[in-house]
Amino acid sequence: MFDPAPTARPATGLAVRCTRVLLSPWSRFSLLVVVLLAAAVAMLLLEPQRLLATGWPARLDGGVVAVLLFGVAYGVCTVAFVPRPLLNLAAGALFGTQAGLAAALAGTVLGAGISFGLGRVLGQDALRTLLRGRWLRAADGQLSRHGFRSMLALRLFPGVPFAAANYCAAVSRMGYPPFLVATGLGSIPNTAAYVVAGSEATSPTSPAFLAAMGFIVLTGVGTAFVAWRKRHRLASE
Repeated sequence: MFDPAPTARPATGLAVRCTRVLLSPWSRFSLLVVVLLAAAVAMLLLEPQRLLATGWPARLDGGVVAVLLFGVAYGVCTVAFVPRPLLNLAAGALFGTQAGLAAALAGTVLGAGISFGLGRVLGQDALRTLLRGRWLRAADGQLSRHGFRSMLALRLFPGVPFAAANYCAAVSRMGYPPFLVATGLGSIPNTAAYVVAGSEATSPTSPAFLAAMGFIVLTGVGTAFVAWRKRHRLASE
């Protein structure tokens, strides 16, 4: 007798489609790009590395609270692509070798963990569809099957970009705990060298400063040589 009242199915269908679009892999990847670009622009404008190195508030000079705050700031800065060597030098100059190394390593692990989480949640589903090249698939397989060992090796080579290693690991199937442990352990040698150099910057002729700079130079030359050998080998194949 009477036509049934129209249902709300079209509106529901539209809401479902909008939700699917917003939560799709490429939408999440676009959000990741926006977040990283905004963070990078903010770091360029605010120059937090200069604040950490020369303008640390006097009331926070020294103490556990200052070290913890520096570690948090360090981690945020690494997510926004502030160079870690500069932050490591600042850690040594501000807090000395022991406290500076603790703050730098804590910030390193924190920043790596944030980057890994962002890449895993927002970028993995989209970027894994691009793993079609032979070398990309090989790198993904290496990180997925031998995550801890592979990440430890990447952290020990100072020439591998910190952010690139974070997001490569996030796109792979590597687990969170092995990634963080390998990052913490593998970052110790190079981080310690920069922290020592920063703590001894006022005494450039001291044995500690010379040893730290020698280690930095040797590891840099060694990394460049390994990269050259691999490139030469690939070119000859």
